[in-house]
Amino acid sequence: MPTYSVFYSNLKLNQKIKKQIANSITKVHRDVTGANSYFVQVIFINNKKNNHFMGGKEVYNNQIFLHGQIRSGRTTIVKKELILKLKDALIKSSKLKKENIWVYILDLKPDQMIEYGEVLPKSGQEKKWFNKLDKSLQKKLQKIETV
Repeated sequence: MPTYSVFYSNLKLNQKIKKQIANSITKVHRDVTGANSYFVQVIFINNKKNNHFMGGKEVYNNQIFLHGQIRSGRTTIVKKELILKLKDALIKSSKLKKENIWVYILDLKPDQMIEYGEVLPKSGQEKKWFNKLDKSLQKKLQKIETV
């Protein structure tokens, strides 16, 4: 369901920091939205030097840009809490100033998404969707669930 792409420029994120960020994003998403952890994907993309520009000018300072694609159906209040907590998690993990953290959330219709081979359910219908999955896939997802 949610896919978070972490674009970063002019800084190095070692594996320990990446894992910390991925766990933080997963926990925030799960706690704020109620969605299961096994849906949360976090992908890291290191912008190569000289490949990040703002206002037509090259960016030289450290930046993290989090682009999250989530299922539509969440309230404005939930989405605001989500972006604020994601920002705070990135600041804590990266030690960057808040002006160097960008968080965007994009809503996608659940019926336009397939994960684990199945069209996704509307928000709140996750349990019903999960129960229709193959038992071996259910076991696999239950192992991922603990963060």
